[in-house]
Amino acid sequence: MTLTVLSVAYPLAPVGPDAVGGAEQVLSHLDHALVAAGHRSLVIADGRSRVAGRLIPIPPETGGLDEAAKSRAQAATRAAIAAVRAAEPVDLVHLHGIDFPAYMPDHGPTLVTLHLPLDWYPPDAFAPRPGLVLHGVSAAQTRTAPPGAPLAAPIPNGVPVQALQARHAKRDYALVLGRVCPEKGIHLALDAAHLAGLPLLIGGMVYPYESHTAYFEQEIAPRLDRSRRFLGPLGFAAKRRFLTAARCLVLPSLCAETSSLVAMEALACGTPVVAFPNGALPEIVEHGRTGFLVRDVGEMAAAMRDAPRLSSGLCRAEARRRFSLDAMTARYLNLYRTVIAGTGRSLAPLAVVAAS
Repeated sequence: MTLTVLSVAYPLAPVGPDAVGGAEQVLSHLDHALVAAGHRSLVIADGRSRVAGRLIPIPPETGGLDEAAKSRAQAATRAAIAAVRAAEPVDLVHLHGIDFPAYMPDHGPTLVTLHLPLDWYPPDAFAPRPGLVLHGVSAAQTRTAPPGAPLAAPIPNGVPVQALQARHAKRDYALVLGRVCPEKGIHLALDAAHLAGLPLLIGGMVYPYESHTAYFEQEIAPRLDRSRRFLGPLGFAAKRRFLTAARCLVLPSLCAETSSLVAMEALACGTPVVAFPNGALPEIVEHGRTGFLVRDVGEMAAAMRDAPRLSSGLCRAEARRRFSLDAMTARYLNLYRTVIAGTGRSLAPLAVVAAS
């Protein structure tokens, strides 16, 4: 059966192969998988997005991302969803944004992927309705669900392991990749790099939220020097090159990470991961084998120095075994069919499946 899936992105971040955010990358992979399988993929997203299916663009917010900008983007998303559903048959709406309650359709088969910590969502986000299925992306995340929340079993994230294979000689720097914001703790990676006496490169995006720009100006910029540099956002090819050549990837996140695409990507590139053991990171990083789980800046500095003794071949092998993009997309397509068939309606809490 050919499916028509309407994917709806968080409206303030572009979607595409070079996206910075994990939710946007997952949506991009699903969009490409739907098209490759012969299905119709419709994507509502920021107009700067690049998709394999058909983009239904909403106007990009090019200034500061304040509450007014959020309200405009949410209103545009609501209108776009209504217009598409009025104009053509849609089998399933798949929502990815943290603000999904602001534009979720009130009827019809709907899937919501909860990419972020569950306590970041408003309590009414978990209210059941016929045809609605919500799920997370890791066992660790799902264990934090409110009592009675109707969550389906999580679908662990995957990455394009084969596409991440590249030949680049190792160089003597540590690497941080991701959004630059307070909860990512990048200032602590800089402190650890100074303590370890190692170069640190930071690839990422400073989105124009007031708290993000203030964090960069007050906590990141003063810690930069000739050996610790901010590179800005990196596209896929550049990300692969920097990951492959790094001595380690550093994940100093202070929040309960629900998953970590960049940790999976690093391992696929043969690069060990040094991380705080927050959220789902212990499900991804095997301490002493594919990286180190550390408790403070001192341990992080020591792990950054020790990382080159870990096996790049083992990191790649574990990524191939555990983080298959094909396995992820196949599980989503199966879930799409289940929700469309109606077996997900009025869902009771389901057993949690451990990430694998």
